Amino acid sequence: MLLLVAAVLAAADLVVKAVAEALLSTGVTTDLGPINIRLLYNRGVAFSLGADLAPWVVIAATGLIIAALIWYTVTTAPAMPGLSRAGAAMLLGGATGNFIDRLDGQGVVDYLHSGWFPTFNLADVFVTTGVALLVLGTILSPRSRTGD
Repeated sequence: MLLLVAAVLAAADLVVKAVAEALLSTGVTTDLGPINIRLLYNRGVAFSLGADLAPWVVIAATGLIIAALIWYTVTTAPAMPGLSRAGAAMLLGGATGNFIDRLDGQGVVDYLHSGWFPTFNLADVFVTTGVALLVLGTILSPRSRTGD
């Protein structure tokens, strides 16, 4: 179920990116107050780190990281609290959406711009929220005691 939710989130992200790209490719910018909608491409990873690397290097590295996350999540999900499982699904969905978007070698479509923070997209929101929920669920989870 966790992987199905992640796949749905990745698909939703890719649809929103396609719409953003179609509507914003003429250079149009929409001001929504604290957030502006504008089209940018991030050839690197978080905060454009690695943007100068060859696209295949970034694709290979992120693919390996996602494979490790899938392995970890599938093997540990049964023992995770529900909040952590929800976070893991969001993390995998966002990471997969950005990975698939990156496969064309052009970089990830970003469209949410605040002016004080790097431009981001829905997948980035999923990844950030997912990590927070994964950690929060782990912290709030009652720990089983061994040896008592």
